[in-house]
Amino acid sequence: MGFSENAIRVLEKRYLAKDENGNLIEGVEDLFRRVAKHIAQPDKKYDAGADTAALEEQFYEAMTSQKFMPNSPTLMNAGRPLGQLSACFVLPVEDNMEGIFNALKNAALIHKSGGGTGFSFSRLRPKGASVCSTGGVASGPVSFMKVFNAATEAVKQGGTRRGANMGILRVDHPDILEFIQCKQDNADITNFNISVGLTEAFMSAVEKNGEYELIDPHTKKVVKMQNAREVYDLIIEMAWINGEPGIIYLDRLNKDNVVPSLGEIESTNPCGEQPLLPFESCNLGSINLDRMVAFKNGKHELDYQELGRTVDLAVHFLDNVIDVNVYPLPEIEEMTKKTRKIGLGVMGFADMLFKLGIPYNSEAGTNMAEKVMAFIQKRSHAASAELAKARGPFPFYPESTLKDSGTPIRNATTTTIAPTGTISIICGASSGIEPLFAISFVRNVMDNDQLTEVYPHFEQMAKEKGFYSPGLMRRIAEEGTLAHIEEIPQDIRKVYVCAHDISPEYHIKMQAAFQKYTDNAVSKTVNFSREATRENVREVYNLAHLLGCKGITIYRDGSREGQVLNVGMQKEEKPAAGTPQISAGPQNIVPRPRPEITRGFTEKVVIGCGNLYITVNYDADGICEIFTNLGKAGGCPSQSEATSRLVSLALRSGIDVNTLIWQLKGIRCHSTVRQKNLKVLSCPDAIGRVIEKVTMLNREENGNGENNKLADIDIANISSDPEGCLLNCSLCPHRDNCDRPFRKNMELFEGLKPINGGEEQIDIDALLSINGGKCPDCGKVLERESGCVVCRACGYSKCG
Repeated sequence: MGFSENAIRVLEKRYLAKDENGNLIEGVEDLFRRVAKHIAQPDKKYDAGADTAALEEQFYEAMTSQKFMPNSPTLMNAGRPLGQLSACFVLPVEDNMEGIFNALKNAALIHKSGGGTGFSFSRLRPKGASVCSTGGVASGPVSFMKVFNAATEAVKQGGTRRGANMGILRVDHPDILEFIQCKQDNADITNFNISVGLTEAFMSAVEKNGEYELIDPHTKKVVKMQNAREVYDLIIEMAWINGEPGIIYLDRLNKDNVVPSLGEIESTNPCGEQPLLPFESCNLGSINLDRMVAFKNGKHELDYQELGRTVDLAVHFLDNVIDVNVYPLPEIEEMTKKTRKIGLGVMGFADMLFKLGIPYNSEAGTNMAEKVMAFIQKRSHAASAELAKARGPFPFYPESTLKDSGTPIRNATTTTIAPTGTISIICGASSGIEPLFAISFVRNVMDNDQLTEVYPHFEQMAKEKGFYSPGLMRRIAEEGTLAHIEEIPQDIRKVYVCAHDISPEYHIKMQAAFQKYTDNAVSKTVNFSREATRENVREVYNLAHLLGCKGITIYRDGSREGQVLNVGMQKEEKPAAGTPQISAGPQNIVPRPRPEITRGFTEKVVIGCGNLYITVNYDADGICEIFTNLGKAGGCPSQSEATSRLVSLALRSGIDVNTLIWQLKGIRCHSTVRQKNLKVLSCPDAIGRVIEKVTMLNREENGNGENNKLADIDIANISSDPEGCLLNCSLCPHRDNCDRPFRKNMELFEGLKPINGGEEQIDIDALLSINGGKCPDCGKVLERESGCVVCRACGYSKCG
């Protein structure tokens, strides 16, 4: 059917139905037949004599010819038991515990079904505000975002992808400064995109360098006046650092709210292109503009007749999805069917420009964008009006802002410009309205699986023009752009521009051109070079507001780890101050074998799940392994064990111990956030801190291995000789007369106990005899029970 090898690979991995053992039970043709047949069925609801078989063939042909493709949940779930077909949902987050956790539960159900969720946390009272029902204080929106983030991590969407979220906070919320900075660390809140909801009043205050009001959403009272430009500067600073947060213009979203009587638009879907009311959903689909280009009279031109037919069919398809969809919540079904919003967009725009010989970063490029999108919007409105004649307008049409237009319409909105992600891979098209990222690149998808792609249009054209060579193709792959390759004719270099050849200003101009003729919003990334300044970001933000965009997302090259698309040779960048260095090493590293004999310590750390015992072992070459054990039932021992194993492998593979400490410390777990006098944040944080302690001990005094304190312990006699040092002064009967060198570090190493051979704790009988049968944690009496010892007072236990 003309699908590329990469497309088939993605379809097999993510979309094709599998049995309980993961074996494919349908082929590519079966998938599209399944989807087409299922989506054609609602026509019988409106016309008992409808020829659904003929409609099925039209839908099937549109998808298999790669002219139109619905969003991923429709491809995955249409005609299958789950049946959830929408990509976008917005859920309300009420300012009470029941409402917050209802939203969390509902999000989990949506993520499980393959959808993404948007939230506004703006209704939540600020951190420190009083909570009358409990007499306590509120923890604030950011803390609950972290809870939502952790829950998302635990739910894998439809068995194929992680849940995605959008988190939005109004700029006039008292916690706005914390929110703006909450993703400064790339490891924090990783399952959320975040955007600041700006208002026109705020933007006016920025322009005047004035103050604006911060309002407690619970009391509706002004709690503080804040300088607007300082907040704007902080947004720019954080976006410059790693692209987060983005911004959306709330007043503009609500200006285009078709049914304001149903509520206020507070949030968008995860990528920002679909503003939705609370409990509303939207199903998306995209037309492949590359397939709309025909070769006539010796040149390429856009086939508007074919484009029109495809728009009509796509609107019909997406309206049918609303009827056949199996919604995850009854509230979502009710709200969705009140407005019947659909979001028809495009992909392959950059491909189309290449064929037409139009540079993306030109006035001709933005003019073409306006012309194409104006046609699609007008035609989609007409197609929706035609459906309304037979099926009726959306139920809330009489209360909508469209009621005086004179032409009832089936769908409150029809157009949205979404990022097309994997469906653009399936169609072999450039993504959404983005420029081509590179002529040749490596795409990381699905748990770091890699797809290597070379842009086919260029290769074909290079052969036709006679300048193709394998050597030239390799050079393009290394540089990722044609800009400086003089062997390629100038007129071709001018047209075949990539994302980083285009100025940020032209990225914004293109976004604004599409927004002018889009009902909903436009998802687009404004690319900056690594060398871009904060002032460059400010200029683009100002331009986005000036040109009527509904939001903006920027990304400065190399500013975030785990970049999805990598092009050319990796550039060196000086790390931030205090960041441990990781040297480039050989591939396929094999860890050194575990030593036969090791020495070590075990420390008890109190965490939210109980007592965590962390064992750190070492030999002459340094720390070589970590073990963990939870002292009582509960928690997630598999997680801490996995962390320990991976850290052990890393240590024996030569990874610098300080790098591991830096990575582990500071990781938070939601189960510990409510403890008082908290010393550790999570199991990984505890592991990092104990490794750090042992490292300090090993390096203290002169740090060169001489007079090494770890080597000063007589492990061989530790169990049998009461005079042996336990490194736990509370257990040692000789602590008052101790003259060993670590006696002066008693506070630092309180609770550490050496182990025998890296595999056992101190012999239980020796422990009982030395400590008089007392619990090492609390000093109460230990009891033997089924081969174990247990403390009834504090829960300490040890078996073996």
